[in-house]
Amino acid sequence: MAPALRVSTSTSSSAPSLTQRRRRGAVYSRTPLKPVFRALAAAAAVATPTPGRHRPLALPPTPKSVADAMSRVRAKGKTAFIPYITAGDPDLATTADALRLLDGLGADVIELGMPFSDPSADGAVIQASAKRALAAGASTNAVMAMLKEVTPELSCPVVIFSYFNPIVRRGTASFATAAKEAGVKGLIIPDLPYDEIRAFRKEAIKNSLELILLTTPATPADRMKEIAKASEGFVYLVSVVGVTGARATVNPRVEDLLKEIRQVTDKAVAVGFGISTPEHVNKIAEWGADGVIIGSAMVKQLGEAASTREGLKRLEVYARSLKDALP
Repeated sequence: MAPALRVSTSTSSSAPSLTQRRRRGAVYSRTPLKPVFRALAAAAAVATPTPGRHRPLALPPTPKSVADAMSRVRAKGKTAFIPYITAGDPDLATTADALRLLDGLGADVIELGMPFSDPSADGAVIQASAKRALAAGASTNAVMAMLKEVTPELSCPVVIFSYFNPIVRRGTASFATAAKEAGVKGLIIPDLPYDEIRAFRKEAIKNSLELILLTTPATPADRMKEIAKASEGFVYLVSVVGVTGARATVNPRVEDLLKEIRQVTDKAVAVGFGISTPEHVNKIAEWGADGVIIGSAMVKQLGEAASTREGLKRLEVYARSLKDALP
């Protein structure tokens, strides 16, 4: 996909630093939402030791990269569950809890949207989500500070979904360095044309960030081949021509597009845009996708709830229904 590159001059709202938030008593919450294996490890550590040297149950190693996480899922014959949420909607403390929650439910990769005032590839739900996040003070610095605290607790990699404008405003080198320091493993930049990725790729490589590229139903076959070859972590197959948003059905062309991509790469392929029901994720898994990305419908659970507590509960119920629908 090669949309025209647009760098807006609009700016996001400023936010207090993490130190200032702490001084005001607004630290990020620590909801104990851990994967089952962590609970098992803790139980083993306090169990009565057997004769001889006792060793507590070791935790599975955290994937070193997005590609590593996808490879592990493929090796098990499974389909990766990749939820998307917007950073800072309704606030960063809730985002931190949502990341822990999704990790605990078995997310294989989590996409975190960097809020931006002109999200051209997104539909109404994520546009509204970004607006709420910016109004709540979710600046790039604040998002990175939150991630730096949370990512060490997660067992799955986090990928930032960001338009190019916030990256340019921060400075490409500075943004990439901050992302690495925050524990981010990959980047998706929907409005950065394929022909213009070379300069930014240098910064991504320098900071061990996998640059995940998108291909769409409108991408010519020769360009799709180039994108698949250059994409890292996985190839992002956009299921429809248009913006994000839940749809009643899955584009049947996705099945053929997956076959076409398989002819030019053996990398993992994840499908996103328009996916919102257990039936959708099950169908896409049947068609052979290595991962399913759910965005707008996931964002809706958190951002449109009456309270943060209700939003997290809604997110848990919804995410579990999708995870359980995957083979």
